[in-house]
Amino acid sequence: MQGGAGPRAGTSKGGVRELVWGYLESSGLAERPRPVHGRIPNFKGSHQACCSIKELDAFSRASVIKVDPDKPLEGVRLAVLQARKTLLVPTPRLRSGLFNRIVPPSGATKEILRICATSQGIKEYSVPVGLDGKVRVDLVVVGSVAVSEKGWRIGKGEGYADMEYAMMVSMGAVKEETPVVTIVHDCQVLDIAEELLDDHDLTVDYILTPTRTIKTNCERPKPQGIIWHKVSYEILAKIPILKSLRYKEKQTGKDVTLQDEHPDLANANKSAALNEKARPGNTRPQAAMGSAQMGQQYVESDSLSPRLEGSGTITTVYVGNIPPSVRVSELKYALREFHATPLKVNWQGAQHRAFLDYKDKAAAESAVSSLKGLSLGGNTLRVELAKNQRNKGQVEINS
Repeated sequence: MQGGAGPRAGTSKGGVRELVWGYLESSGLAERPRPVHGRIPNFKGSHQACCSIKELDAFSRASVIKVDPDKPLEGVRLAVLQARKTLLVPTPRLRSGLFNRIVPPSGATKEILRICATSQGIKEYSVPVGLDGKVRVDLVVVGSVAVSEKGWRIGKGEGYADMEYAMMVSMGAVKEETPVVTIVHDCQVLDIAEELLDDHDLTVDYILTPTRTIKTNCERPKPQGIIWHKVSYEILAKIPILKSLRYKEKQTGKDVTLQDEHPDLANANKSAALNEKARPGNTRPQAAMGSAQMGQQYVESDSLSPRLEGSGTITTVYVGNIPPSVRVSELKYALREFHATPLKVNWQGAQHRAFLDYKDKAAAESAVSSLKGLSLGGNTLRVELAKNQRNKGQVEINS
């Protein structure tokens, strides 16, 4: 804490986190869930700090407020619901989308609103918001492990808050002037060396503690969108909604080259792939998202051979929730973009579905993983292994 008792900032982000977590625990300031290590830490006085948000003009003006699901932000979520504003909460680890909107039952009592603000309430009273929901967020509230009075923030190290913000920029959900608020204990306000920050790190405009409201007047720019050359295939696999955003941005002509595809990494990836092939008894999982395998899968699925058709090993993937406006050509293009090109497509647009044939179960499961979270025409598609593995009337993907 600047000018008082508390942890002293470290020389790395990890060092700062360990200092803050250790100090909260040793000083008796930590609250459940514990230990606070590895988390956005809950602390004594968090509800008091959260209540201060109601005094901000930015809160009064806001209609739609995005609040992270961390425990110390529970009071902010309650304040949003009590003010009858729209509350958006990111989906856990961004696995099934970006936002959930919390919708309390009609005539909800104060107690019900309190439940809605908890992690359990987020599960019970939420509805997903799709990529094409035209969401405009007026205020962003994030948790932090440490923050400086200049507005420089350190999270718990997984990068989800930074990615959430970058995704909101890509969606057009936030603007450069959209205020960002964080809630911390006074001891979490530290001097942070600017060299610890990267261009993808989110900065904050307001810091609320149990005793202070700090306007940072931060001059460091916030992320301008997703920095694709820092995104790997592994991250793309973990956050399926990124695939849809990448697909959209590629259609607009933006450079969406991934970290794995970057020119200075190409030779290293090629060498690694050759070494992997040469290794005896190679048992690399089919779901691995390395660029070498992705390219191999794309080539292998160019056309259907008679030998494969009669082999009985073909596995079918079901794709549902296809909007009436989407044409088969759009689906085919998306399949190629996500390196999930099948041997054949059985297009059933009138039933809002399609069936995709792959050469074996491993290829089909890899395709399901790649296509998870894909959004077309405003709908997030339902993608899973089909119950019936063979369907008649297939149309070739290259037709």
